Amino acid sequence: MPAHNAITITAKKILARAWGSLTEYVLAYPRRDGTSVSLTREVYDHGSAAAILLLDTDRRVMTLVRQFRLPPHLNGDDGNLIEVCAGLLERDDPETCAKKEALEETGIVPSRLQFAFQIYASPGSLSEKIHCFVGFYDEGCRRGPGGGLAEEGEEITLVEAGFDQALAMIDQGQIIDAKSVALIQYAAINGLLADPRRG
Repeated sequence: MPAHNAITITAKKILARAWGSLTEYVLAYPRRDGTSVSLTREVYDHGSAAAILLLDTDRRVMTLVRQFRLPPHLNGDDGNLIEVCAGLLERDDPETCAKKEALEETGIVPSRLQFAFQIYASPGSLSEKIHCFVGFYDEGCRRGPGGGLAEEGEEITLVEAGFDQALAMIDQGQIIDAKSVALIQYAAINGLLADPRRG
């Protein structure tokens, strides 16, 4: 694979700019045989994001959210996706963003955050990098009803699920959002709900 500094952007054209921007790039891509090929790629950029899986280790449950997403709906799937809390960073650092989204969407302020990983959900066309966290909470961490911000058109329903139930929902295709699948599986691999003393 070519080194990062071996790839040259030879042309750039903004195709659309609204909520995010769609840009066409032409790049000179060096091949293993020493030649170079010209590639054209379109990249959509709306900034990076943070996501947080909320875990109550005492009760061994997680709080997820259900909200409407247009692209899955247009693709013929149920657009009412079950997800972890998430949002664009905008001017916040990832940890601040994760806490803010948890409060807005669920009314929960986690008592502690644990960084999990960073992930590109669709690196072939999206520049968005998601900073993923696990947030630990108990019933004393609830500050409001959640539900999202009405002024942003959000209408969010809270979904509380046991750990085995959430894993079964992935197996059955009820949870199909990439960041949510990755965070739930991260919690499974690390035993974050299997042993309430961990985390």
